[in-house]
Amino acid sequence: METYENKLTDELQERLNKLKAYLRELGSVAIGFSGGVDSSFLLAVAHDVLDENVIAVTGADASIPERELKEAIKFCSDRSIRHIICRVDPLKDEGYRHNGPDRCYFCKHGIFTEIKKIADENGIEFMAEGSNMDDTSDYRPGLKAVAELSVKSPLREAGLYKQDIRLISKAMGLPTWSKPAYACLASRFVYGEEITEEKLHMIDQAEQFLIEHGFFEERVRIHGNLARIEVPAGDIVRLASDEIREAVFKKFKEIGFMFVTIDMQGYRMGSMNVTLNNN
Repeated sequence: METYENKLTDELQERLNKLKAYLRELGSVAIGFSGGVDSSFLLAVAHDVLDENVIAVTGADASIPERELKEAIKFCSDRSIRHIICRVDPLKDEGYRHNGPDRCYFCKHGIFTEIKKIADENGIEFMAEGSNMDDTSDYRPGLKAVAELSVKSPLREAGLYKQDIRLISKAMGLPTWSKPAYACLASRFVYGEEITEEKLHMIDQAEQFLIEHGFFEERVRIHGNLARIEVPAGDIVRLASDEIREAVFKKFKEIGFMFVTIDMQGYRMGSMNVTLNNN
């Protein structure tokens, strides 16, 4: 009988085996689960290896859209994986709220501190998160918190890159294999602009409107009362067409933006990080 592993190249199979062996050594693990490509893959493999000795913990706050939370809940429910929703409020942390370049450090530290409590309460020995090898080449202050709190990074330990994860996820039949990359809504703020719950909700509503109009890979970056929309370069013409442009402008004004712009460079991950090189 053919299994999904028969569809993998020798290199991918080797990395998958390494991941499974690493998880097996952990014995029990609480995984910080966002519902994205990486953490979904990690959770699915961990559940295959550890069964009831793995739990998924999702941090829920204003920076996480409701659609993402619902997808995370469904992923676990469909696979009978223990799933705990952890209600957190990173806005209570001044370091997070003031949104310096190290904002992600405060967020990660806060959520994994809570995950540690949940793991202890459930007799789980280790914590893990879903960063992959590609994350080591970008600015990721959250990884400092991961190291400080002894959170494991199994995907990096196995030498897995994003493309590897998508290919194996597809072979496994995971619905997340082709899911667009996602980052929390706080990443839409220019560094130094204070993060507020009101502005997080504005971004959430604006991005949801774009998704409902067929722009599935998008970002709404916020600069004060200005919204800067990023979509792939091939979608810019459609976004700028009179019918959609007028509808977007009207909706964004209702949401609370005074100015609405289209970024002519198009969508790219971490576009706010370019400002770090100018400081």
